[in-house]
Amino acid sequence: TGKQGPRSYWSARAAAEAGLADAWTGTAEGAVAALEQQLHAIIGQQMVADVPIGAFLSGGIDSSTVVALMQAQSSRPIQTFAVGFAESSFNEAGYAKAVARHLGTDHSELYVSSEDVLGVIPRLPQVYDEPFADPSQIPMLLASQMARRQAAVVLSGDGGDELFAGYNRYLWTNKLWAQRHATPRLLRLVAAAVLAAVPAARLDRLFSRLQRLLPIAVLQQPNLGSKLHKLAAALRTENVTELYRMLVSYWQEPSRLVPGAAEPLIDIRADNTLAGAKTLIDDLMYWDLIGYLPGDGLVKVDRAAMSVGLEVRLPLLDQRLVEFAWRIPADLKLRQGQGKWLLRQVAYRHIPAEMLERPKMGFSPPIANWLRGPLREWGEELLAAERLADQGLLEPGIIRECWQAHQAGYRDAALPLWSVLMFQAWYDEQQQRSSPILAGWIESGDKRAEFAGDGATPPS
Repeated sequence: TGKQGPRSYWSARAAAEAGLADAWTGTAEGAVAALEQQLHAIIGQQMVADVPIGAFLSGGIDSSTVVALMQAQSSRPIQTFAVGFAESSFNEAGYAKAVARHLGTDHSELYVSSEDVLGVIPRLPQVYDEPFADPSQIPMLLASQMARRQAAVVLSGDGGDELFAGYNRYLWTNKLWAQRHATPRLLRLVAAAVLAAVPAARLDRLFSRLQRLLPIAVLQQPNLGSKLHKLAAALRTENVTELYRMLVSYWQEPSRLVPGAAEPLIDIRADNTLAGAKTLIDDLMYWDLIGYLPGDGLVKVDRAAMSVGLEVRLPLLDQRLVEFAWRIPADLKLRQGQGKWLLRQVAYRHIPAEMLERPKMGFSPPIANWLRGPLREWGEELLAAERLADQGLLEPGIIRECWQAHQAGYRDAALPLWSVLMFQAWYDEQQQRSSPILAGWIESGDKRAEFAGDGATPPS
């Protein structure tokens, strides 16, 4: 064309719209077979390496499917790696171990201790090089360090949720939005106020007791109190875009947190939906594919892994699989009250369903407990009112109120607080090249501040 500059050679939007326009018309059984065949070929290609290779294994659908198809093509046990937590509501290591035993992999696991957390914290600003605020960055970095001691390449199951409707919010957002039009606005607001009236931590304790008394499946979910508070916020929203942004935002009113600031225009907006989208689920998955995945999930994995010299390969995000997934109708992804129905059927061909069927946990650590425990002193110093006021960047009153409510157990504010803490840690790193708080640990020779990589040095 004679025009200068870069141009896109592949577009997620174009792939999604092309898939919607050429939707799968075969049977559900045929779609399962086609998906397994494609996954088998892609995973086989990604297993080619002249260095030791392994896989991250959480015991969930995505990673278990990847590992199963790896082991099916390997003449020796695949090396698998899992991270666990002492808190049972956050711990998936036992499930991963059971899957590894069933598949016959060479399995390693690490249970994260408070010492591990304190050892990782000082390096987060260097590893991520920006105020990156997904707390699962901690177990991700620890998992990468563990894996690097035995492998140079690992496969991971990232992308399955975004392509096959795996997040819980897809299911209940779809239900909520379908029902909200029949509910008067005043009634929705009253319901929201009732749900938010009881602290999330108190609701968690209540439902924990009820689980032993009432065999109600909806009560058998981790952190149900926080989810009900999120439902309350969802009931207050007025459109789908507002609802989605509420679900994926740590701070609902960020302009109050940063005086004089306003949110920029982003891709998650009402006029940026897919041509040919058949359901709300299509747009939700698309927004995750262009927003959350490249802005959070992939950043988390890539920087953690590369900080210790580990290469991570993502078979579920091979462009051929992305294009195939967008041809699959939403009712083959969300089915029988479950997300990732199609991917589950592939997994069940290799792993008993009872090993995989459980409430979704994700990879989140018990950051709320840590901020009230081993990380409390660190947080108090970074969020001191005088320190925030001297910086003049954030509103101290809002942050202190949030911190105190969290410490008192009135609310679980771990995620909004973590975003501020990561900004503060990064800001110190940029201003002084080392946080004065963390520098004290390092200068005193505290071994918690040493980089835990196996022979690797921290980025300069």
